[in-house]
Amino acid sequence: MKPLALTLTLVLAAAVLPHAIAQGPAKETTDTVARPRPKSPDGTPAEVGKPSPAAAKIPSKYKRKEGEVGEGPSFRSDSNSVTVEISVQDPRGNFIPGIPKGNFRVLEDGVPQNVSTFGLGEGPMTVCMVIEFSNLYQQYWSETWYQTLTASYGFLETLKPDDFVAVVAYDLRPEILSDFSSDKSKAQEAMQRLRIAAFSESNMYDALTETADRMSDIEGRKAIVLISSGVDTFSKLTFDKTRKLLQNAGVPIYAIGLMQALREFFDARGGMGAIQRLDFLQADNQMRTFAKETGGQSFFPRFYGEFPGIFGAISQTLRNQYTITYTSSNTQRDGKYRNIKVELVNPATNEPLRILDQKNKPLKYTVMAKKGYTAPREVE
Repeated sequence: MKPLALTLTLVLAAAVLPHAIAQGPAKETTDTVARPRPKSPDGTPAEVGKPSPAAAKIPSKYKRKEGEVGEGPSFRSDSNSVTVEISVQDPRGNFIPGIPKGNFRVLEDGVPQNVSTFGLGEGPMTVCMVIEFSNLYQQYWSETWYQTLTASYGFLETLKPDDFVAVVAYDLRPEILSDFSSDKSKAQEAMQRLRIAAFSESNMYDALTETADRMSDIEGRKAIVLISSGVDTFSKLTFDKTRKLLQNAGVPIYAIGLMQALREFFDARGGMGAIQRLDFLQADNQMRTFAKETGGQSFFPRFYGEFPGIFGAISQTLRNQYTITYTSSNTQRDGKYRNIKVELVNPATNEPLRILDQKNKPLKYTVMAKKGYTAPREVE
């Protein structure tokens, strides 16, 4: 059962615009971020989730010089060499600098690994904003429509001149509103098309996997900023298959959940049934899972005043990271998924590292990194 649309009118006009005039985002696309579904030689759709061998890759200006380590992808596996970028944050989401190499311990499937290179860097980022814009929740001048645009434009304003950004809106299918560019005016101009939603489907799984697959070979600091209710209505992919594809793509997802205050408002007044409440709880859990397993973060703001802090936390996490490279002790090329765990320890005692704040009090911290990778296969 699909969840009912919850809308809160911000103006006095209570009349709902007829569906006959709904235009939705323009269907003008490129095949850079969201490619058309590939077809088999007989003309039938290929298996869902299988990348097309002929798919074009997104060009990137962030090319690594020969022998250079540091400004690499968020996660990369080349032969048996693995690179992981790590963010250590305090409870307020601030990056904690100055942690020595010896305090980092990397475990692969529970086995400690020898760190070969270590560094700390700051640089520009490449971001794709994936925005839910469906007639399911984003009806014209509804509260969720307004919140969606506020979050989208607000995040765009926080980007720096050297950052690259693309904008993808999705309902029944993802549509590229603007391709990657450092010219923010192109993205702002593209988002002017987010006015009247079209389809009443919200296929989040398909939009995320297609975008992550396209971004998987981009070099440099990269991320997907997902602005969504988290509800998926009609995707071709299942939740489990979406998780695996996102884990293998190596693109961190930063999810911003919509409608939190609105849901509480209706729930407190008996406007939500048990099934609808369960649907929204599941939607939040899906966004948390995608963010955690890809090395990103999830946020569920109830007030508009929380947006600036969320945008700042995303920026700090992406721009300031520790970069660790190690050669896996598991030399088998079996194509299996390998779990990665990064810990901060005191090498003298082998206990968790204690970090003190300015008042010499223990500071709680969070270590964020990719949860794993798929090992290469033998070339036959």
